[in-house]
Amino acid sequence: MITSASLFPDFLQAYLRHSSSAIFDLLEEYEAICQDKVLIESRMVSRATPGQQKSSKTAGMRWLLQQEMVTWRLITSLYRSGFDHAFLESQVFPVSTFHASEKDVMEQLFQREAVVRQSQLVVDWLESIAKDEIGDFSDNIEYYAKSVYWENTLHALKTRRNTDNSGFNIPLVTELDPDAPIRQRRPLADLDREDDARLLKYLFTLLRAGMTDEAQRLCKRCGQAWRAATLEGWKLYHDPNISGGQCLLPVEGNPQRCVWKVCCWRMAEDEQFNRYERAIYAVLSGNLKRVLPVCESWEDSVWAYFRVLVDSLVEQEVIRSSGMDSEELEELPKEYLEANWTLEKVFEELQATESKRVLEENKEQYHIIQKFVILGDLDGLAQEFSKWLVTGPTLPSHLLRFMTHLVLFYNSLGLQLKEEVSVEVLKAYIEDQRKIDVIDWLVFDPAQRAEALKQSNAIMRKFLACKKHDAAKEVFAKVPDDSMREIYRQWEEQGLDMPLPAEDENAIREHLCIRAYLEAHEAFNEWFKHMNTPPQKPSLPAQAKFTETVAFEMKEKEYQMEHDNWSGRLDALTEDVKERIYNVLLFVDGGWMVDVREDAEEDPERGHQMAMLRRLCLPMMTFLLLTVLQRTQRHQESLRMADIIASDQHRLYEVFSKDELRKFLQKIRESSLLLLDKGLDPLGYEIQP
Repeated sequence: MITSASLFPDFLQAYLRHSSSAIFDLLEEYEAICQDKVLIESRMVSRATPGQQKSSKTAGMRWLLQQEMVTWRLITSLYRSGFDHAFLESQVFPVSTFHASEKDVMEQLFQREAVVRQSQLVVDWLESIAKDEIGDFSDNIEYYAKSVYWENTLHALKTRRNTDNSGFNIPLVTELDPDAPIRQRRPLADLDREDDARLLKYLFTLLRAGMTDEAQRLCKRCGQAWRAATLEGWKLYHDPNISGGQCLLPVEGNPQRCVWKVCCWRMAEDEQFNRYERAIYAVLSGNLKRVLPVCESWEDSVWAYFRVLVDSLVEQEVIRSSGMDSEELEELPKEYLEANWTLEKVFEELQATESKRVLEENKEQYHIIQKFVILGDLDGLAQEFSKWLVTGPTLPSHLLRFMTHLVLFYNSLGLQLKEEVSVEVLKAYIEDQRKIDVIDWLVFDPAQRAEALKQSNAIMRKFLACKKHDAAKEVFAKVPDDSMREIYRQWEEQGLDMPLPAEDENAIREHLCIRAYLEAHEAFNEWFKHMNTPPQKPSLPAQAKFTETVAFEMKEKEYQMEHDNWSGRLDALTEDVKERIYNVLLFVDGGWMVDVREDAEEDPERGHQMAMLRRLCLPMMTFLLLTVLQRTQRHQESLRMADIIASDQHRLYEVFSKDELRKFLQKIRESSLLLLDKGLDPLGYEIQP
């Protein structure tokens, strides 16, 4: 959190340094600032042990900053390209002639059609994200690269030829050309099949990152030069010698690309091939239906759609300009050859996906922003911003910072979002940030430490009332750890034989109350994330072969170890969140957000705010604790909560509304019924005979 807090002044300084004429330099600096922080957060995550609480918190912050970084990259790419191609809008480009090569046709299409250019930029952007994630991937996977492919099968065949093969019962291919396993319908040796499966997944990952050359290099290193050749056929044909010239130039691309594409489509449809092999050739032939099954994330799926969109539009233009008749292309589906793709249709399809993960990721705020940026729909983006500010949960402070600088960027281009929304975004960021920054000035002078504590408490009360927990944490982090000790020291230095002023003592207590609440809230978040990310139990395929059964047993042992570690971590987090929430509910000496000293100068506004926070936060903490206890099957403990809430010592029932008490009793009833289902009495004790 401390690392990422510097983003606020960093972005402000970057904005002040650049004029409107250097707007794209500013966007690149925004991306670079985020990238620096992502690298720092990544190092912190890699150094954290599995038991450290900060690990998942830091990983979550890293993900948010990474999404912001790539969003700035997307905006830079799309809008810089728009400026570079602005002159094209006023130009009239002729429709491609029958004499143009495939490459010429493609280049003219990109010059003429903005939707193709923009879609390719989206593909490039998504591939750049995947390339960032690969890192040293290619170096790590070549440990098994071999100059001879299928060497285990080759060895087995040689052994059978040189010895009596009556003892061999496993049928293997008898030939080792690339098509042999499919043609003969016979398997390779188990180790070769595993190597091939791993290689194909790596190759798809490289294609996903736009690293086709790297994929071909890997194929050659693995002794599969023939596979590298199959990845070459997508290149559009171009003969530069047709237009004349004094010297002969090399011909580019594949003159039989249409035949190659039909073959790729057939392979993608053939269920005998590995799923990643089918996906590789589906990507190359524009077969969306066979790419999507291996697309695990939102980014993967969007990449598949836009890659096919570009492929389809280019293919349609090449076919139209070549004059080929339908009989020559009958083996490519009509829905592909006549597809009418638009940017809007892509995102409509994503909303109807069968992937639960992609459906969930559709709702993530940065992905929503990325969608509207790609569509160029500023009105839609403004509506989302307005909804988040008014009706949604409290926005993370870094997202609000991003939204503010995005609004300023659009203003600098003269593409202002709806004025009322822009104003609300700026107000939400500048009221909050100004309040946070003012603490820096107060804590700078140690003599002002008591005043800084009071002001920080006042700011945090307002943030907590609005459920702006991230903003409250930022304020809390700015108050030096030694503030309370410094206040007492300064008072003692005055040599007065009397207690600390009531206002100062109450401010210290309030600061401790807020700390207890923020720690409880953070502990619940850690527990909730861990609770909802258990290790996935492996499943054994139907009619599994011996090697699959062995692999399953190994995975099952790994799963059991991971599950034991996960359960142990869950128990520790559960005990921690219980303790921290009880620290709030049962706060010492009169209760949470209750002053001990009553001789302080009256402050009606502060008193009202503290009373309202008790009514807002204490029921919420109670329900969070009930969630923890019930989801960890600690129903007897949840029943004891009724005694705590009803206790006249703490009088917590006074801060509950009637609806909240009704909801609380309903939760208690659920626990009691579950205990009865287990054969216990309504309070969780064994029934005596």
